Amino acid sequence: MKILYFAWLRERLNRGEETIDPPADIATVSDLMDWLAASDEGIDLVFENRDLIRVAVDDELVEHDETIAGAETVAFFPPMTGG
Repeated sequence: MKILYFAWLRERLNRGEETIDPPADIATVSDLMDWLAASDEGIDLVFENRDLIRVAVDDELVEHDETIAGAETVAFFPPMTGG
């Protein structure tokens, strides 16, 4: 699974993407966020206020309780504003 980080998430983590192989019990976006945060202090810090983190699974905006089963790409980014 490819994980993408955008905007200030990418800047703070000093990386835009990574490829991971989460355990089978990681079923939702929230589970994935917990698992990533537990394994990386930087991710733990950027995910500290999860209400600020938007997520897309295979290019579709989803909520944190969405399943990631079969997903090829999960993208994390801050809220978008118009202007």
